[in-house]
Amino acid sequence: MRTETKSSPIVVGVDADTERPAALADEARRRRRPLALVHAQGEPLPGSRQDPSLPSWQQWRDEPHAKGSAVLEDALAFVEKRCPGVAASALLAEGHPAWVLAEQSRHAALVVVGSRHLGAARELFSSAAVALPLSARSACPVVVLREDEHTTHQPPHLVVGVDGSPNSAAAVDFAFQEAELRGANLRALYVWHTPLLGALDEHAALQECRRVLAETTAGRTAARPSVELHHEVVEGHPVQELSRAAADALGLVVGTRGRGGFRGMLLGSVSQGVLHHAYCPVFLVPHRRHQ
Repeated sequence: MRTETKSSPIVVGVDADTERPAALADEARRRRRPLALVHAQGEPLPGSRQDPSLPSWQQWRDEPHAKGSAVLEDALAFVEKRCPGVAASALLAEGHPAWVLAEQSRHAALVVVGSRHLGAARELFSSAAVALPLSARSACPVVVLREDEHTTHQPPHLVVGVDGSPNSAAAVDFAFQEAELRGANLRALYVWHTPLLGALDEHAALQECRRVLAETTAGRTAARPSVELHHEVVEGHPVQELSRAAADALGLVVGTRGRGGFRGMLLGSVSQGVLHHAYCPVFLVPHRRHQ
């Protein structure tokens, strides 16, 4: 069961290779919430044993735990220096990082994981093996940070993918919150493409796409009048079009599942695709946040 309060923390997955601790810490400061730093250790890989004189279980516990403690100490010191007003805690846990972070998400406002661009040789919290199962299990939104937050477009904006499903409606709600926090505009994008088989009235199909897009975003600007909304229907592949649209954005927001507008493609596969192709922060929003 998910529980969230005004004091629910921003949970941040950290490891020795976390490259953007500033961006991770800033998520907590931006939201005026406490920061929970989490370092998780999964089972050792075959052949990873270094000292045959020690029992394998002891070596696995002692050496990684010492390194994990050092990683958390460094991360806490950094946060205290950069964000002195942010309450921070640390947790060293055993288990697969995705599972540990998903457990923590039940009482969190957001889970943040840092990343090199997917496909790099060395990945841990940032890899598809963590980000995707985490987004599937997380009870709150997950943000995967690769590049430092940037934009070449003025005024700054966020991009949100819309397909008419309850999941994309949840993503739109979250995107409006993020845009308001960042003083940014919001671009809502419905990606459509002609089916390979069967006749199609293209004009009628585009009209339906525009209707769904307008209905999904309706009413949000009244609640958050500072957010300027732009919506657009584009034709193409969802992953390519969303990644292209977000090239100069502060972030890309997608739901964790979808239907309809992506022509039967689960938004889970779209999420996987944008994690590989988008260079801006990617926000993965589960529908159950609103249940």
